[in-house]
Amino acid sequence: QVQLVESGGGLVQAGGSLRLSCAASGRTFSSDTMGWFRQAPGKERDFVASMPWSGGSTRYADSVKGRFTFSGDIAKNTVYLQMTRLKPEDTAVYYCAARRWGHDAYSYWGQGTQVTVSS
Repeated sequence: QVQLVESGGGLVQAGGSLRLSCAASGRTFSSDTMGWFRQAPGKERDFVASMPWSGGSTRYADSVKGRFTFSGDIAKNTVYLQMTRLKPEDTAVYYCAARRWGHDAYSYWGQGTQVTVSS
């Protein structure tokens, strides 16, 4: 059974930092692209960042460029989203996802972790 489990969310003041983790299990992810998405209350789920395990470019949404860093530890099947200089508009539920090689859509999703940034 494929599982993506996020952790690391919480409440932080504006300007602060958080690191989200996503532990993947149940299949080999080495050919996948991992992604982070977020959904704020009343809004659609938005792309945050993506990173192919096999190498290649890491992509970021314009709204987080220069503040968020996506990294991974293939040995642990875990990816991370380091978030710095957080803003109230970063408040959302953050989801980890995996897109299989050759597929356009993300096939696997985590349950999400809440990030709340107070002003």
